[in-house]
Amino acid sequence: MASAAPPDRERQIRSLFDQYIEMYAARDDALTERFSDNFSGYAGSGDFLVKDRQAWVRITRQDFAQVPARIRIELLDIALQDISADVVVVTAFFHIHLPMPEHVLSKETARLVLIFRLEEVDWKIVHSGISIPYHLAQEGEIYPLKSLRERNSALEALVDARTQALHASEARYRLLTEDALDVIWKTDRHLRLIYISPADERLRGYKAQEMLGRSVFELFSDEGAATVKALMRQAQATEQAGKPTGFLSFEVQHRCKDGRLLWGEVRSKPERDAQGTITGYHGITREITERKQLEDQVRQLAFYDPLTQLPNRRLLSDRLAQALVASKRSGCHGALMFLDLDNFKALNDAWGHAVGDSLLIEVARRLKSCVREVDTVARLGGDEFVVMLAELSPGQAQALEMSRSMAEKIRLSLSEPYALATPQEGRSDGVVAHRCSASIGVVVFLGNEASQDEVLKWADAAMYQAKDAGRNSVRFYD
Repeated sequence: MASAAPPDRERQIRSLFDQYIEMYAARDDALTERFSDNFSGYAGSGDFLVKDRQAWVRITRQDFAQVPARIRIELLDIALQDISADVVVVTAFFHIHLPMPEHVLSKETARLVLIFRLEEVDWKIVHSGISIPYHLAQEGEIYPLKSLRERNSALEALVDARTQALHASEARYRLLTEDALDVIWKTDRHLRLIYISPADERLRGYKAQEMLGRSVFELFSDEGAATVKALMRQAQATEQAGKPTGFLSFEVQHRCKDGRLLWGEVRSKPERDAQGTITGYHGITREITERKQLEDQVRQLAFYDPLTQLPNRRLLSDRLAQALVASKRSGCHGALMFLDLDNFKALNDAWGHAVGDSLLIEVARRLKSCVREVDTVARLGGDEFVVMLAELSPGQAQALEMSRSMAEKIRLSLSEPYALATPQEGRSDGVVAHRCSASIGVVVFLGNEASQDEVLKWADAAMYQAKDAGRNSVRFYD
């Protein structure tokens, strides 16, 4: 099967298809209830797109009226595509056996493409496209029975013998290229496009004629093109070392005609002549924009505080570990500050958590405005924040002075008045005026002198010294 979905998901998709085939074969009018209000489709005896649900219902009933008795579907091949949680595609190849003495259509390979979409709690058919090799239906027909019967039997046998294999080959080729959701492409040895499937137009908006003859790098964003060129250089170095390369897989941003950028997963493989020389490349590109966005969301949830958007404890731990390694390598000191807001609970008790959250968000903004690009501001939870200063002076005295200056800058910034929004009644202006201070504990470290846990513990101890000293103060761990 052409799907990598879990077995239970494959069975679900196959069940949707089997139900459709059974109702169609039984000429069951209830099939019309399965069509979505946003339906579109191609009838087997026509090449025009039907966009009206009621028109398709009429076509279906016309089909059933022309051949009212049960028909038999002989399945030849089937491909299941799990597009997303609520969209699946089934492509099937089959023979149609009509209930009549003549073998009309029974040797022809028909292709059916069904797109199902989950609408509320029911799966609906949003697209149906059936193609039958001969488009000879006369007025009032769905199946071209009259025209097929009129064909000369000797000519029919000759045509069958010579075209059967071709029809099957073309149908499968179209499944893999013209109707595939993924972009299939091919280049010459100079990486100029010599073929690109219609999926690229649906995906990026460019017609094939606009892309043929152009460099494959024009598919990508500038950053994406640089990434691909670097991968190509690595592959060429491997080839020159006498190790032929196979499939190359990478994720890269692509340009769209309307200016959008989307992510694509590319699988590329070189084509070779009899001597093993690369003569071109071919590959498949699959859009993964939604997956990348989901990965970003997961990373945001895993490593960042959802209220302030600051790094959380997990990401701080990772960055502190990196800072210790960098400090050991460079010989430059770093510093870690623990900050605890003074009397934060009183604000929450008086005005509620919404006002408390507003204060935390503003504190995060002020902290970020105080530090450098290379520094890290994190929220551990509640009203506890951490500031990590990286790449200070190699000299301890100068590093102490730099961290002292930064801590004092932060203390003064956080002590400035706050105007916090409140939804509570009784405040006509919707604003609570508040003053806040912070107790700050600081430890200056060198990479080879302390562990990560020790640095965190020392900064925490210094912060409690600042609390004990009367709050709104800075204390260094000695």
